[in-house]
Parts: sequence; structure tokens; C-alpha cells
Amino acid sequence: MWHGVYPAVTTQFHADFSIDIEATLKHVDVLIDEGVHGLIMLGSVGENTALEPHEKREVLKSVVEHVAGRVPVLSGVAEYTTAMACRYAADAEKLGANGLMVLPCMVYKADAREAMTHFREVAKASSLPIMIYNNPVAYTVDVTPAMLQELADEPKFVAVKESSDNVRRITDIRNLLGNRYTLLSGVDDLALESILLGAEGWVSGLVNAFPAENRALWELATAGRWQEALDIYRWYTPLLHLDTHTKLVQYIKLCMAEVGYGSELTRPPRLPLVGEERTRITKLIRDAIANRPQLDALLSSTAN
Repeated sequence: MWHGVYPAVTTQFHADFSIDIEATLKHVDVLIDEGVHGLIMLGSVGENTALEPHEKREVLKSVVEHVAGRVPVLSGVAEYTTAMACRYAADAEKLGANGLMVLPCMVYKADAREAMTHFREVAKASSLPIMIYNNPVAYTVDVTPAMLQELADEPKFVAVKESSDNVRRITDIRNLLGNRYTLLSGVDDLALESILLGAEGWVSGLVNAFPAENRALWELATAGRWQEALDIYRWYTPLLHLDTHTKLVQYIKLCMAEVGYGSELTRPPRLPLVGEERTRITKLIRDAIANRPQLDALLSSTAN
């Protein structure tokens, strides 16, 4: 389950920083129309930790109702305590989510025993399948292959978003656990390498702005057409690097604004880019847009 490209979908805001549900749903339609395989709402790119509890539930409810089963809808679970995560997981099930992407508790740096206990407690809170999100670079807790082996007795843990920035992990997990988990790449600029090593999915940030290119890259790579995939990847990589920066949310939303898919507005403490940084990132985005690869012939050939 959960194979293919899964956007970590942005949350859109009005000028007063209130949630713009209409714009968020409009963007969801763009992504689905471009062929993504599922949606992950309220992840890091969705500014989960900047939303109030009732706002998270409002976003998830609205998206689930709007999508109406066209693709699976997962929700990020990124709370400060295990109890809060459990409450949200239970509510996500009631609101119709198809699964959860569960992070370690925010702020506190858990050790291995604490992190695994957190995941197990969240699993008890609903009947939903769970994608374990491993991102030690951003969240300081590393869910190692050995920990995944220990957690493998819980059937609700079905997938791993591997964002350790160490592509060796794909092979290490496969060697240790075979096909026990669906593995998804969670680092945009390691996506092609991860697919080659056996990742069955890609949780992407830049897909918010470039869904057609993401789809083409995925389809070519999974069809074994590596050179054509590599040609797209080399064009795409300067943009994909933006996913690995602390300001990834601002960068991705600026990309979306440049292609006409949404607003760049983020909630404080995230602020709009200014000065040299804004000039540099905007130039990178516009140069990429000006040199976009021609996809129609590639996708038509792949379909045949």
C-alpha cells in the first residue's frame, strides 16, 4: 500500500494568517489531476505545528470530504506529547483519514525506548495503518533499522518514510526486514537513488509546485528508463535541494506562487524571504521554469 508519489501538501492561508480552506482544496485538485497517488496533509510542509488543534481537524475533515475517495488521504501526527498524538490519531480516524504519518514527539529528544513506546501508543489509539516518519536530521530522533525490526510485530506499522539523508538505509532495511514495510523516500534530492535501491514511494515537497515533473520522473524510473529519468532529475535537482533546507516551507511555497499554484504566505515564526536570499531563490526557480523538460512525448511513450 501507499506506493507512488505522495505530496506533503501545503496548507494555504489568507492574508490574516487564517486557514484558506478553499485555496487548499483547489491545490489538492491540481495535484490529483496531475496524477499523484495519494496525499499527506498536515506534515512538516503542511505547517502542522503552526496550526491550532481545531484547525488541524478542520483541514483534514475538509480534504477528506473533498477528495471523496479519489486517492488515499493520510494525516501527519506531530504533537508535543504522546497523549496529544493519541487524541489526534483517534480523531483522524473519525474524520475519515485513510492512514497516519507519525512523527516522534516534537521538542523532546526521545531515546530509542521512548520513541518506540510513543509509536506503539499512537498505534493503539486508532485502527488506521501507520507510516513511521524517520527524519533524524530535522527531529533529532533516529528510527534505526534495528528499531524497525523491534516494531515489526505491530501490524499497523505498514510503511516507513525514510528521511535520514542516508540512502544506505534503504538497503539496510531491506536486508534486515525484506518486504515487511513499504519504504518511501522522504528526501527530494535522493529520490532517484532511493527508487533504484527499492523505494516503492516518494513523499515529496517540491511536487506541490511541479507535479507533472514528479509524475514523469516516477514513471520513467519505475519503468526502468533510467537515462530519461536522469535527464529530468538533473534538471530538477537544484529545485529538489530546496527541500533539504530549514526554510523548505518558505521555498516550496515560493515555488508554488511562481507557477500559480498558491500563496507563499507562511505562519510566523516563518517569514517571507527577503534580500539576497529572495533574489537567489527566485532566480533559481525562474531559471528552472524557463528550462522545463518536454514531458508529453516521454509520458506518451511510457504509457505505450
